[in-house]
Formats: sequence, structure tokens, C-alpha cells
Amino acid sequence: MTAQANNTIYGFSANALDGSPVALRDFEGKVLLIVNTASQCGFTPQYQGLQALYNRFGDRGFTVLGFPCNQFGQQEPGGSGEIKNFCETRYGVTFPLFEKVEVNGPNAHPLFKFLTAASPGMAIPFLGGAEDIKWNFTKFLVDRQGKVVKRYGSIAKPDEIAADIEKLL
Repeated sequence: MTAQANNTIYGFSANALDGSPVALRDFEGKVLLIVNTASQCGFTPQYQGLQALYNRFGDRGFTVLGFPCNQFGQQEPGGSGEIKNFCETRYGVTFPLFEKVEVNGPNAHPLFKFLTAASPGMAIPFLGGAEDIKWNFTKFLVDRQGKVVKRYGSIAKPDEIAADIEKLL
């Protein structure tokens, strides 16, 4: 069954930072926060808050999935090794990180095409239509059944999402 057919994320896969393929069905039964990230963005300190959520709820079936993206202001120029080193040394990130992806446009990763269609944001002139991700650190909350529950813009701080995560655990 395809992801679109059953309306879940479980039909998708992505490559981890080390290049190994990861099937999202490996996260079946977990609450997920899927985030497009960047290392040189004004929102980059959110890595700390994302890690705090992972630490707080991880043992209850929650995880963060980070997808670096260089589409917004070229704020993720490094390769996988640089991204991994930056996230681990600067923010102590231990949640799964994936290879750099595009999140908008014709080359958008299929997962992000699905996420944005399932939970569109607002249409903003010059920043794209309702489905387009507007900037780094857009977050998608996914329930234990793999369905998108809510989308949060870049300005939503991770600790502001904690109550919504708690409801799904």
C-alpha cells in the first residue's frame, strides 16, 4: 500500500546522514516531530529545544526527525559530516538526522510533498502557496498511526509544542 493510499508517512524512506536508507515504517507506533533544519539560520538554536523534547518524551514513544535543507537563504551549505558534527557538538543532538533534502518545488523530497499536502500552511505572497514551507524549522507533528496532526511555522518554539505532543502519547 502506498503512503498516499493509506494517508500515512509509512510508505516513505529517506537516507540517514551516513547515507544508509531508513524506512519511515521503522518509526511506526511513535509520535514524530518532522522538522526541516539548517545550521546557519536565526532559528538554528531551536535544535536545543528539539533535543529537549526528545529527551523529555523519547522514552514514551516520541522522536524528532531532522531533515537539513539548503533551500532558504543557503543556510545549510555543509555536507553530511559537517551537519552531524555541528549538531552533535553545538547542540548535543541525538535524535535521527537525515541527508539534506529539498522541501519545496519539483525536487522536493516525496515525504515533504506528502506532509505539505496533508497539512498546508498559509499562502504568503512572495513566499509561496499554502502548501509551500516558508522557512527553516517548519515542524510537522505526526501521530502514532503515521497521520499528520498539525503543522507549526518556524516561529513556533519546540517547548510550545510540548502540550500537543503530550496529548498524543
